[in-house]
This record gives sequence, structure tokens and C-alpha cells, in this order.
Amino acid sequence: MHPPIEQQITFLYTNDLSASSHFYENKLGFDLWLDQGTCRIYSVAGSGYLGICQASETSKPAVDKNKGVIFTLVTQQVDEWFEYLKAQGIEFEKPPTLNEKYRIYHCFLRDPNGYLIEIQRFE
Repeated sequence: MHPPIEQQITFLYTNDLSASSHFYENKLGFDLWLDQGTCRIYSVAGSGYLGICQASETSKPAVDKNKGVIFTLVTQQVDEWFEYLKAQGIEFEKPPTLNEKYRIYHCFLRDPNGYLIEIQRFE
């Protein structure tokens, strides 16, 4: 049996910490859990966290590599999130749609760094 895991944090890098902080705090409404100066860690759900860190020379985000990352938020209220964010001026890459192959209902948008965000529910 393995030792327990108490929390999970996904870290994404940004060239503009201020714009990213504004997006995650004011648009998505995430609560700041820990401010480390150049990294801001947000509570997402339960013990799941998202860290947004200022890129440095050693941790520059590659824009083309952002295409391989999807930050997924799971909720039963996909349509409500879509309407809420749309009212805040967020543009969506894909409106809420049923994906029959995976039996999910989801929509897609991008954060200020180009990271893909999926809001979904399992059907």
C-alpha cells in the first residue's frame, strides 16, 4: 500500500501573472489559497489546487506546448458556467456540446496564456 496523497496541485506558467490572476480570481472566482509572490495557488475543489506561476528564464511556457494541456473543471452545471462566463465577456472555443463517444457534456475556453479550459460533466 502506498503512502497517502493529501492534496494535488497543477502548475501552469504565465508571462503575465497579473492578467492570469485576474482571470482565475475574478472570472472563474477561484479563492487564493497561497500567495508565494511569483506563484499564486488557488483552491479549485476539495484538495485540488491550481498554481499560476510567473515564467522565468528557466520555466518559460512554450505557446505550442500549451496545446497539449487541458485544465478540466467537473460540474453538473455546465450550462450555468457557460452563461456566467459569457456574461463576463469570456469567448468560448466551443459552446456546451454532448460528446457521445466519451459520454460527456462539455465546453471549451482559453485562459490569458492560451491554456485550454474544459468545463464538463459526465453523462
